Amino acid sequence: MDLGILDETILYSDITLMNVILSMVLLLAGVAVAKIVISMFKNGMKKSNLNQLVIEFISRFFSILLYIAVILIFVSSLGFDVNSAVLGLSAVIGLVLGFGMQDTLTNFASGIWLATLRPLDKDEFISVGGSSGTVSSVGIMATELITPDNQLITVPNKLVWGNSIINFTRLPTRRTSVDVGISYKSDLDWAIQVALDLMREHPLVLDDPAPAVVVSELGDSSVVLQLRAWTQTQNLWPLKWDLTSGIFKAYSEKGIEVPFPQRDIHIIKD
Repeated sequence: MDLGILDETILYSDITLMNVILSMVLLLAGVAVAKIVISMFKNGMKKSNLNQLVIEFISRFFSILLYIAVILIFVSSLGFDVNSAVLGLSAVIGLVLGFGMQDTLTNFASGIWLATLRPLDKDEFISVGGSSGTVSSVGIMATELITPDNQLITVPNKLVWGNSIINFTRLPTRRTSVDVGISYKSDLDWAIQVALDLMREHPLVLDDPAPAVVVSELGDSSVVLQLRAWTQTQNLWPLKWDLTSGIFKAYSEKGIEVPFPQRDIHIIKD
């Protein structure tokens, strides 16, 4: 093989083929080293007292800076003036800032506030701006949520920080409620007692605060009772499903009627 070809320059430039090969090797090595450094950085951060969300945010920001440095080294190895490239990049960034970079900066600043003040954290279930899901990550520009049916929602950080955030899983206990209607002919006190016994006997229901049953509505065809029980947050939905099916079975066994809406139609003949 003729190695002289490696000293030939690329058309319209002073860059030789050897320079390109060496620069590509340097680029690949730089990316590999960057990945190792990022991994070591994350592992070191995990040993600190910072929460997972802050660690992820800082790690992503550090990764971007590191890869930018690798690219600049690659460009420099090709013989380009990096200082000029940085100045040119700064000019482009300044131009972009003048034409609508405000949203980007707002998202970035909002991400910092979210990671610092922690109104939400990784693996918590939240609702914000009409979107609900489990927090997957808070990036530099956007927050990612995963819905219960495994859809990914990406919400700009400024919309998260600028809206009311409902955190369903931050507190250790929550109250679940189940509505059930009974016939107006049924014994109200007896129906309440059956519901209370059902909740008191359930292993997921907490004794303090004590479970309660209230009359929440006098409907068109039924008296609506609301079963209220406190439980550990992670047990909220299993308990709600158990009480919903359990109260129907209990009322059926005790002869308490759970009516459905009915209408009487009177036909008047002329």
